[in-house]
Amino acid sequence: MDRSSHIRPRRIASFVAVAAAAALTLAGCSSGSGGKKSEEGGADASAGKASTPRMKVALVTHQAPGDTFWDIVRKGAEAAAAKDNVDLVYSADPNAGSQATLVQNAIDQKVDGIAVTLAKPDALKAVIAKANEAGIPVVGLNSGLTDWKELDLLEFFGQDESVAGEAFGKKLNEVGASNAVCVIHEQGNVGLTQRCDGVKKTFEGKTQILNVNGTDMPSVKSTITAKLKQDSAIDYVVTLGAPFAPTAVQSVGDAGSKAKVATFDLNKDLTKAIQAGDIQFAVDQQPYLQGYLAVDGLWLYKNNGNYSGGGEQPVLTGPAFVDKSNVDAVSQYAAKGTR
Repeated sequence: MDRSSHIRPRRIASFVAVAAAAALTLAGCSSGSGGKKSEEGGADASAGKASTPRMKVALVTHQAPGDTFWDIVRKGAEAAAAKDNVDLVYSADPNAGSQATLVQNAIDQKVDGIAVTLAKPDALKAVIAKANEAGIPVVGLNSGLTDWKELDLLEFFGQDESVAGEAFGKKLNEVGASNAVCVIHEQGNVGLTQRCDGVKKTFEGKTQILNVNGTDMPSVKSTITAKLKQDSAIDYVVTLGAPFAPTAVQSVGDAGSKAKVATFDLNKDLTKAIQAGDIQFAVDQQPYLQGYLAVDGLWLYKNNGNYSGGGEQPVLTGPAFVDKSNVDAVSQYAAKGTR
């Protein structure tokens, strides 16, 4: 179905709640970093493969090299691609200008749909408009909840980062924290800023912001360590991505601090750390579900004209807290790389 010929549904005043159940059928292993393999097939799908015509979907994210969070997003996208008879092309670049170029490459390839993250939406506005002009449907995932409608995307799948941050701040109140430092690992990423702003809004203690270079983990470690030595009153370190939480734990030890660590996002190593008591809790936005629903949403649009959320409301995949009370149940899925 050509997007240009489809009339978008009218805006509705009430909130549309969308529940999506996704079968966790894995379609092979993901690579360790973004763009390592440019194309993923669905040969490993065991059952339930669609008989609809083969279509090509480009998934373009702002993944930084070595950020394993995106392996989970990609694995979900691969599972949906295998089920839906979709040829999935994955590419990523943390630089917003380079990410826009990757979207343009997808347009030039005449793909049937594009799924894109909007960490820095202004840099992608023009190229998304080009995709729309070319009649290529575009959906958003993970980051860009406040911008997806303005950029005229079809749907959005992800977490409201402000809501997640506010929930995190309330959790800090519950555990008795009084002085927290929120570590931003990518300056200019609106989603990360929204998380820290949300924490500050509801946390009754002191909230400090610390910017680090997330692409240089030794630098992350030394910067957090220096901050903890400078301010011994800090009792909680809040990281905004799973790979940074264990590094923060090391910084706490190096600084001789008594601060505890909690984080946004989840992976298999982090569930082990929660079980061991090294990490207090994590907010899970279900990245597997984001990748799965983005690809599946494009397939549903092309083959049945569906809009998740009616084209008016985002499909929220989080936030959900994982701590010692429920980590054992979640860990079995994290071990498979799907949580």
